[in-house]
Amino acid sequence: MTAGSGPVGELAAMLAGMAPVLDARRWDFAVVEGEPPAEAFAIIREDEGVTAILPDAGGGFARVTLKVHSALDGVGLTAAVATALAGRGIACNVVAGFHHDHLFVPWDRREEAVEALTRLAQGVAAGAGPSAAPSGSTTLGPLP
Repeated sequence: MTAGSGPVGELAAMLAGMAPVLDARRWDFAVVEGEPPAEAFAIIREDEGVTAILPDAGGGFARVTLKVHSALDGVGLTAAVATALAGRGIACNVVAGFHHDHLFVPWDRREEAVEALTRLAQGVAAGAGPSAAPSGSTTLGPLP
Protein backbone atom coordinates (compact mmCIF):
# COMPACT_ATOMS: atom_id res chain seq x y z
CA MET A 1 0.00 0.00 0.00
CA THR A 2 1.35 3.42 -0.82
CA ALA A 3 1.43 6.29 1.64
CA GLY A 4 -1.69 8.38 1.51
CA SER A 5 -3.84 5.73 -0.13
CA GLY A 6 -7.17 4.84 1.38
CA PRO A 7 -8.28 1.76 3.23
CA VAL A 8 -8.16 -1.65 1.58
CA GLY A 9 -11.48 -3.50 1.41
CA GLU A 10 -10.90 -6.45 -0.93
CA LEU A 11 -10.19 -9.61 1.05
CA ALA A 12 -7.19 -10.88 -0.92
CA ALA A 13 -5.56 -7.43 -0.77
CA MET A 14 -6.19 -7.14 2.98
CA LEU A 15 -4.67 -10.56 3.60
CA ALA A 16 -1.71 -10.11 1.27
CA GLY A 17 -0.90 -6.74 2.80
CA MET A 18 -1.50 -7.46 6.46
CA ALA A 19 2.24 -7.47 7.40
CA PRO A 20 1.81 -8.62 11.03
CA VAL A 21 4.02 -6.84 13.57
CA LEU A 22 4.59 -8.19 17.07
CA ASP A 23 4.63 -5.68 19.94
CA ALA A 24 7.40 -6.48 22.45
CA ARG A 25 5.20 -5.70 25.46
CA ARG A 26 2.94 -8.07 27.36
CA TRP A 27 -0.72 -7.14 27.65
CA ASP A 28 -3.66 -8.11 29.82
CA PHE A 29 -7.41 -7.51 29.98
CA ALA A 30 -8.64 -5.96 33.24
CA VAL A 31 -12.02 -4.92 34.56
CA VAL A 32 -11.61 -1.38 35.87
CA GLU A 33 -13.61 0.74 38.29
CA GLY A 34 -13.76 4.49 37.75
CA GLU A 35 -11.60 6.25 35.20
CA PRO A 36 -9.64 3.81 32.97
CA PRO A 37 -5.85 4.13 33.20
CA ALA A 38 -4.26 6.50 30.69
CA GLU A 39 -1.94 3.75 29.41
CA ALA A 40 -4.88 1.59 28.30
CA PHE A 41 -4.56 0.51 24.67
CA ALA A 42 -8.31 0.04 24.38
CA ILE A 43 -11.32 0.57 26.59
CA ILE A 44 -14.47 -1.48 26.09
CA ARG A 45 -17.64 -0.38 27.84
CA GLU A 46 -20.15 -3.18 28.34
CA ASP A 47 -23.34 -3.39 30.37
CA GLU A 48 -21.45 -5.47 32.95
CA GLY A 49 -18.54 -3.06 33.34
CA VAL A 50 -15.49 -1.49 31.74
CA THR A 51 -12.61 -3.56 30.38
CA ALA A 52 -9.22 -2.03 29.63
CA ILE A 53 -6.42 -3.66 27.66
CA LEU A 54 -3.29 -2.66 29.55
CA PRO A 55 0.45 -3.19 29.30
CA ASP A 56 1.37 -5.60 32.07
CA ALA A 57 4.83 -7.09 32.68
CA GLY A 58 3.15 -10.34 33.75
CA GLY A 59 0.34 -10.21 31.20
CA GLY A 60 -0.71 -13.28 29.33
CA PHE A 61 -1.20 -11.76 25.90
CA ALA A 62 0.90 -10.46 23.02
CA ARG A 63 -0.38 -7.84 20.60
CA VAL A 64 0.04 -8.40 16.88
CA THR A 65 -0.83 -5.43 14.69
CA LEU A 66 -1.88 -6.02 11.09
CA LYS A 67 -0.27 -3.10 9.28
CA VAL A 68 -2.69 -3.08 6.34
CA HIS A 69 -5.13 -0.17 6.55
CA SER A 70 -8.19 -2.38 6.34
CA ALA A 71 -11.54 -0.86 5.51
CA LEU A 72 -14.01 -0.96 8.38
CA ASP A 73 -16.58 -2.41 5.98
CA GLY A 74 -14.15 -4.94 4.47
CA VAL A 75 -15.46 -8.48 4.72
CA GLY A 76 -13.52 -11.57 5.74
CA LEU A 77 -10.24 -10.38 7.27
CA THR A 78 -11.19 -11.25 10.84
CA ALA A 79 -12.61 -14.60 9.77
CA ALA A 80 -9.53 -15.52 7.72
CA VAL A 81 -7.11 -14.53 10.48
CA ALA A 82 -9.12 -16.28 13.19
CA THR A 83 -9.43 -19.41 11.05
CA ALA A 84 -5.68 -19.53 10.35
CA LEU A 85 -4.91 -19.19 14.06
CA ALA A 86 -7.68 -21.56 15.16
CA GLY A 87 -6.24 -24.21 12.84
CA ARG A 88 -3.14 -24.12 15.04
CA GLY A 89 -5.13 -23.98 18.29
CA ILE A 90 -4.19 -20.34 18.96
CA ALA A 91 -6.80 -18.15 20.67
CA CYS A 92 -7.28 -14.71 19.17
CA ASN A 93 -9.05 -11.60 20.48
CA VAL A 94 -9.44 -8.89 17.83
CA VAL A 95 -9.70 -5.15 18.39
CA ALA A 96 -10.27 -3.03 15.29
CA GLY A 97 -9.10 0.55 15.10
CA PHE A 98 -9.73 2.96 12.24
CA HIS A 99 -6.36 2.20 10.64
CA HIS A 100 -5.43 -1.31 11.78
CA ASP A 101 -6.64 -4.51 13.38
CA HIS A 102 -4.89 -5.66 16.55
CA LEU A 103 -4.84 -9.29 17.62
CA PHE A 104 -4.25 -10.36 21.19
CA VAL A 105 -2.88 -13.89 21.28
CA PRO A 106 -1.47 -15.98 24.13
CA TRP A 107 2.03 -14.72 25.00
CA ASP A 108 3.56 -18.19 24.74
CA ARG A 109 2.19 -18.64 21.20
CA ARG A 110 3.03 -15.16 19.86
CA GLU A 111 5.82 -16.17 17.49
CA GLU A 112 3.82 -19.06 16.10
CA ALA A 113 0.87 -16.70 15.56
CA VAL A 114 3.02 -14.23 13.61
CA GLU A 115 4.46 -17.08 11.55
CA ALA A 116 0.96 -18.38 10.71
CA LEU A 117 -0.22 -14.91 9.69
CA THR A 118 2.89 -14.23 7.64
CA ARG A 119 2.48 -17.53 5.80
CA LEU A 120 -1.18 -16.75 5.13
CA ALA A 121 -0.25 -13.32 3.72
CA GLN A 122 2.53 -14.77 1.59
CA GLY A 123 0.26 -17.50 0.24
CA VAL A 124 -2.40 -15.02 -0.78
CA ALA A 125 0.20 -12.63 -2.26
CA ALA A 126 1.55 -15.54 -4.33
CA GLY A 127 -1.90 -16.07 -5.81
CA ALA A 128 -3.17 -18.87 -3.62
CA GLY A 129 -6.41 -16.93 -3.00
CA PRO A 130 -8.09 -15.77 0.20
CA SER A 131 -8.79 -19.31 1.33
CA ALA A 132 -5.08 -20.10 1.52
CA ALA A 133 -4.14 -21.08 5.03
CA PRO A 134 -0.88 -22.09 6.66
CA SER A 135 0.03 -25.73 6.85
CA GLY A 136 -1.82 -27.39 9.67
CA SER A 137 -4.76 -24.99 9.63
CA THR A 138 -8.19 -25.10 8.18
CA THR A 139 -9.20 -23.24 5.06
CA LEU A 140 -12.12 -20.89 4.81
CA GLY A 141 -15.25 -22.15 3.24
CA PRO A 142 -18.97 -21.60 3.45
CA LEU A 143 -20.33 -21.57 6.98
CA PRO A 144 -22.77 -24.35 7.79
